[in-house]
Amino acid sequence: MAAGLLLLGTLVVGCQSDGGPPVHDPVGTTKKPVKLTFMAYGPQEEVEAMQETVDRFNASTETVKVTLDAVKNEEEAIDRVTGENPPDIYLLSRRDLGTVMDGGFNQPIEELLDARGISFGDDYKRDAIAAFSGNSQLQCMPYGVSPMVIYFNTNLIDWQAMRAEDLPAPRSYNFWTFEQFTAAAQFAASRPGAKGVHIEPTLEGIAPFIYSGGGELFDDNAAPTSLALAQEDTLKTLGTVLDVLRDNQITPTPKQLRKESALDRFTTGKLGMIAGYRNLVPLLRSTPSLNFDVMPMPALDNEHTIGDVSGLCMSANPTSVSAAADFIVHAISPESVAEVAAAGYLVPANNEVAESDSFLQRDQFPAHAEVFNRSIRDIVTPPALESWAALDDALHRQLHALFYARVLEDLKTAAEELDETSKGILSPPEEESPSDAPGDGESPSGSSPAETPSSTPTSASPSAD
Repeated sequence: MAAGLLLLGTLVVGCQSDGGPPVHDPVGTTKKPVKLTFMAYGPQEEVEAMQETVDRFNASTETVKVTLDAVKNEEEAIDRVTGENPPDIYLLSRRDLGTVMDGGFNQPIEELLDARGISFGDDYKRDAIAAFSGNSQLQCMPYGVSPMVIYFNTNLIDWQAMRAEDLPAPRSYNFWTFEQFTAAAQFAASRPGAKGVHIEPTLEGIAPFIYSGGGELFDDNAAPTSLALAQEDTLKTLGTVLDVLRDNQITPTPKQLRKESALDRFTTGKLGMIAGYRNLVPLLRSTPSLNFDVMPMPALDNEHTIGDVSGLCMSANPTSVSAAADFIVHAISPESVAEVAAAGYLVPANNEVAESDSFLQRDQFPAHAEVFNRSIRDIVTPPALESWAALDDALHRQLHALFYARVLEDLKTAAEELDETSKGILSPPEEESPSDAPGDGESPSGSSPAETPSSTPTSASPSAD
């Protein structure tokens, strides 16, 4: 198939991502093949599976040679993409799509893949397609789409035992309420030496609960200028959730987490539940005597979660547009995706593979892996911000106080202060030009976004415990 696609590639020319004039699109030969770089990141087993995908592609043609460039993590990947020598094709987290699009570091690929017979409607999850769409075009091809779910230790949380004590417990793995989630946390915390649940004190940690309760994380999902934590629906949901997550009889304290992380506590049987994505599965499977399963995020008013979505993108100026498109088609084929999914980290965006045993792996934990597939429909896609990392850094101290301050005197005030801090990142004031500045051409006295303090005081300071 790849050879046929390469023949098609000889009839097309590349195009600039900014709509500029066509550029020459090199066609390789056996003596001088087109050389492409595919950059990816992930655990070793997953990267090794991607190398197998590259090797099979290279074996199918003598006119294109792809080299896998494995980087350490998502942060290094975005540094490479936005650097001086970007890869031709690259794996991208959806949270970095705003950075890539705003900087012109990719080119839309919908027409290229459509010309190569890719069926977007039936073969791929619609939510993943929507997540990587922007400016009315498909910017990158969805590859993985992992919803946040709840992992629970089945030795600490037993639905049948809970029902025997007349406690609210779910009847299936399709749905559960926040009341049932709370009861499960309390049940686990009643076991000697155990706590019930840990949720990270971050925007990512609270987002599923806010969306489920009918609130909004941002004031505008297309072009946010602020968080919306102080809005009525969001504030009500925060109050309900924090009543549980601030209870140190149920959740580990900062002091306990400094001694042993939440993940370590979960693997050693000291924590009933944690929230996470599919990439936790191989680690948990490798832990002796740990029995675990998964549930959707609990529902307050609606069934909502967030997702870790990844896609394959093409550089704005790859060595060969047609060859790069051919490789993407190969990499998203069921055979290639099944190779990577078998490593256990990936929830495939490809429906055929997601419903196969390459992903479900029914003979291993978790017993109900189909929860990942069902929860994809509940994903709420946040805005494609250019400043996620800066926003996380700016809010870190205040969110920590929201969860762990000994006394939280006024939740509304704390939420308003978080919203206000977010504006410094999402809608920083424009700097005055020297000609507009007061005085004799002196620099403006206002701080630039980089100089904005990382947080503002809240109504309570973080607890030392």
